[in-house]
Amino acid sequence: MYKNQLKKNKLLQALASILLFIFLLPANSVAQSNDLKPVEYNKDKLVKMAVIGYIAEARLGSPPYRVGADGSIGILPATGSITYNFRTGDTAVDFAGDHVEPAVTLYNPGSSNSRRSGESRGFNTLSCIGNKVRVLDGDAEGAEGNVIGKHGGSEHVMVDFKEPEVMKKMTPGDRMQVYAQGVGMELLNVDDVKVMSMSPQLMEALTQAGMGITPEGKLQINVALTIPAKIMGSGLGSDHVHTGDYDIQLFDDKVAEKYDLDELRFGDIVAITDADHSYGRIYKTDAITIGVVTHGGSIVAGHGPGVTTLFTSSEGNIEILTDPEANLKYLLFE
Repeated sequence: MYKNQLKKNKLLQALASILLFIFLLPANSVAQSNDLKPVEYNKDKLVKMAVIGYIAEARLGSPPYRVGADGSIGILPATGSITYNFRTGDTAVDFAGDHVEPAVTLYNPGSSNSRRSGESRGFNTLSCIGNKVRVLDGDAEGAEGNVIGKHGGSEHVMVDFKEPEVMKKMTPGDRMQVYAQGVGMELLNVDDVKVMSMSPQLMEALTQAGMGITPEGKLQINVALTIPAKIMGSGLGSDHVHTGDYDIQLFDDKVAEKYDLDELRFGDIVAITDADHSYGRIYKTDAITIGVVTHGGSIVAGHGPGVTTLFTSSEGNIEILTDPEANLKYLLFE
């Protein structure tokens, strides 16, 4: 009887050691040990085009006041220009600004000098997250960066550079060429997952960071944070998501605290649950969308940090894992 009890104790100790080892592993280690397959897509069929953007001037309305959701009135820096101190990886919520766009903002007004021109729509639509960018003129001529975001309404495209010092050489009006590639991308070895605004560069970076297809046929991807669709605002109801973004409302303190939304950063890869972006932005139970945070928070009702769509599944065929390094800073610039 004593020997049986001794064997039982040793078995329990061994089991406890195994459980402790599993518990101490990084959060994603167990899940990522699955035999993932690389995502296959129509890479050889993707058209690569040059599109041109100009560094935008800073913009404010007339009068310049913004009315907050709580009735407050303020004047704050907003869209456009070169934002030196808030870039990829920095907070998207904790600053004295409204809809601030990180790093360098580009636009193309076209021959009609309109932000709704065909050239403007072409520039915003064809530019994909991760695309290479080259400065064409000015003191920073020849510098290279990457597309990090797309902003609807203003039709802006944001770009960032590995070396921040290069931005000090730039001036509003300088031209940049985006090597636009990614529109028309289709995933070939996973069902019920559509892809938008995704460049081959970002696809490769996400794959190296652990993205792949599980044995069950799901797209597995790391995200920094998860957001419930119930708090998504401006941009909801659009009939497509190939341009621009839509906003995370942060006016409900309980929800923001529950989902750690005060930690949102520019460039975060995020998951939005119960959101289907297959043919526009709708609420749909069990659907899931993956996007990237592209502009900053807002005091205006219905607005907040903007998210540009990357993947969406109407039936929830995406499996997410939490990883604080799921950010463009680590994916594209380190």
